[in-house]
Amino acid sequence: MRAITVRDREAGIAGLTVEDLPHPHAAENDVIIRVHAAGFTRGELDWPATWADRAGRDRTPSVPGHEVSGVVVELGYGTTGLTVGQRVFGPTDWARDGSLAEYVAVEARNLAPLPADIDHTVAAALPISGLTAWQGLFDHACLTAGQSVLIHGAAGGVGSIAVQLAHEAGARVVGTGRSADRDTVLDLGAHEFLDLDPEADRWEHTGQVDVVFDVIGGDILDRSAALVRPGGTLVTIAHQPTVRPDDGRAVFFVVEPDRARLTDLAGRLRDGRLRVRVGAVLPLAEAPAAFAPHQRVPGRTIIRVAED
Repeated sequence: MRAITVRDREAGIAGLTVEDLPHPHAAENDVIIRVHAAGFTRGELDWPATWADRAGRDRTPSVPGHEVSGVVVELGYGTTGLTVGQRVFGPTDWARDGSLAEYVAVEARNLAPLPADIDHTVAAALPISGLTAWQGLFDHACLTAGQSVLIHGAAGGVGSIAVQLAHEAGARVVGTGRSADRDTVLDLGAHEFLDLDPEADRWEHTGQVDVVFDVIGGDILDRSAALVRPGGTLVTIAHQPTVRPDDGRAVFFVVEPDRARLTDLAGRLRDGRLRVRVGAVLPLAEAPAAFAPHQRVPGRTIIRVAED
């Protein structure tokens, strides 16, 4: 099969190539998916799991990409709940080869059925962003109706979904981003937009909120601790917080697979209650170039591997 691979950690993005790899093996409780569309995160080449398996052993050449939408073509021993020929989507395992390939082996529990009227390119943009947004807001921050939440990077993959989910939950939503993101963030349901540009008015003068959801890290994360009112929560996916809110909680988490929640998110897509921002759809051969920072486009970049 054709796949995007990386063999040299020091080479970074320049080390991404298209090559032929053996067809993946379906372990116990796995499925093999014919990949129709795949999502990726540009920072994957910095993740330890890209280079080593769970036991710490080198696993290069590695295939990046950890969001998949496609069709089940093979079941591993003991696999239940899915069938050959079924459309599915979900996250792939961090420490195994990913979805930027024609076929990928995935634990069946990671995947949810994909309704026939949702395009694979849209579905591939949803698993990590959607689950991260939900888990950050509701599982970790316990956001409820009537509370307020500040969402950093509100026009991005995670942030744009978090804005919509928080708005629907009845929270007052403040979104941050670059000045060019203002209209997008407000259109997604934010009640207020704050410009993170250093030359803009200082965003931390907005007052305190019940929840801050951060996807940026660094100085933005540190300065956000003061925005959390007593009893509130600062939640981030960037790194462990070094500054914690007074009389509040600080939570760093890594997203977990959740079939039931993926099914719920797919239902929201079908009902028009959730929008996924897909900015560009590229063929597999162009995936290496899509990792470059200058290739950023509004919305997620998705790799189409096979047609329906």
